[in-house]
Amino acid sequence: MDDLTVTPSYGRDYKTAAEVMVDWNANKDFTCSNGRTQINKQDAQPGMTIRFRFAKLRKVHIITIA
Repeated sequence: MDDLTVTPSYGRDYKTAAEVMVDWNANKDFTCSNGRTQINKQDAQPGMTIRFRFAKLRKVHIITIA
């Protein structure tokens, strides 16, 4: 199982976890914590735990891919 921390790509940011999930479900890119790779819903594998950092990195929303 992978455990990833990601942030919104291309300068996007969100105020709420609901906004994060709208873009995740729309298959938008998120940047992995290594800063070099990106992931979207299509790339996620079952068993992955993804931590979304948003609101200028002050908030976290965690999901596990079924």
